[in-house]
Amino acid sequence: MFSFQLANRCSETSARAGEVLTSRGKIPTPVFMPVGTLGAIKGVLYPELMALEVPITLANTYHLYLRPGEAVLKGAGGLHKFCGWERPILTDSGGFQIFSLAQLSKVSDEGYAFQSHIDGSRHFFTPERALEVQRAIGSDIAMQLDQCLAWGSSPALVTTSVDRTLAWARRSRDEMARHPGPQGDPSPQALFGIVQGEGIAEERARCAAGLVELDLPGYAIGGLSVGENKETLYRVCGETAALLPAQKPRYLMGVGAPEDLVEGAARGIDMFDCVLATRNARNATVYTRAGRLNLRNARHEHAHEPIEAGCPCPACRRHTRAYLRHLFKCDEMNACTLATLHNLAFFQRLMTDLRASILEGRFPQWRADFHKGYRAASEPLAPENSATL
Repeated sequence: MFSFQLANRCSETSARAGEVLTSRGKIPTPVFMPVGTLGAIKGVLYPELMALEVPITLANTYHLYLRPGEAVLKGAGGLHKFCGWERPILTDSGGFQIFSLAQLSKVSDEGYAFQSHIDGSRHFFTPERALEVQRAIGSDIAMQLDQCLAWGSSPALVTTSVDRTLAWARRSRDEMARHPGPQGDPSPQALFGIVQGEGIAEERARCAAGLVELDLPGYAIGGLSVGENKETLYRVCGETAALLPAQKPRYLMGVGAPEDLVEGAARGIDMFDCVLATRNARNATVYTRAGRLNLRNARHEHAHEPIEAGCPCPACRRHTRAYLRHLFKCDEMNACTLATLHNLAFFQRLMTDLRASILEGRFPQWRADFHKGYRAASEPLAPENSATL
């Protein structure tokens, strides 16, 4: 019901192209997964995602647990039926959201005690409870509960978080084994373990080794993109990916700038997710092969050309930068939709081209050409505007 097949590897880097197979479809890798926190990609409809050939989306266990809740999801037959998305879904465990809302949470070896950010009600997530909620959601890939730390935590706290993450991974594996699919087959959900350890190489290696012993269907690298610089991000990503089994998918959590996708793939990463593509779109920032653009900037007022020539998205096929700038300046909701469609199309095309370069044995040159043409800081990000959220 779940497997991973490698199709080709780059001889000069660790880049690889493959395919994740699930009961709901194939996922070509490397892949970028749009984030649909509450079971929706903000600003667009699922048929539009299918038209863009997005193969998988991500949903948030913490938020779906609070709203609409397990009872509603179970009654609907799971999130796929509830939202009308027939392709694979990955769910996180809720651990990162509990971490990011740390003022409302307390962690122990048993799990997380936390208060709802919505109404202050009290809840408790154990590794088993996190998977129970993910079963109600019905995702195809479920993440273990882990302990994520703020960058710069003390070595003693990093050691404790790795100990907890490994213990929770074992409990998660055992919980999965207690809930097989029909006729006693393995669970229809694939459980991924998460490597923690911050920037301490020995702790990352210890966490990876402990997770590999569990022989899980896939592995993720967590605890990055939480304040470290790019050099550290790439170093830890590469060192950790090299410790994970070649025959299992590798997922870099929460990382999604275009240059990071390329460099992550060069280090052997197969799966990525990030809110950047959609959140920035809602705040007038769009992406092109030459870099990002802030459509609120005055220089786009008379720019009667598409965001990017040759892009097949609805925004580029039918509209100009000047028109989109006008919509953003007027706080028209269509601006967010069109910019989001463009960014998702850009990211999907980027990953398709990246994968093709690996399959065809030309990734090193493709990578060099990408960095030569792409300027990550070409235009400053637009400030977030509550009217467009």
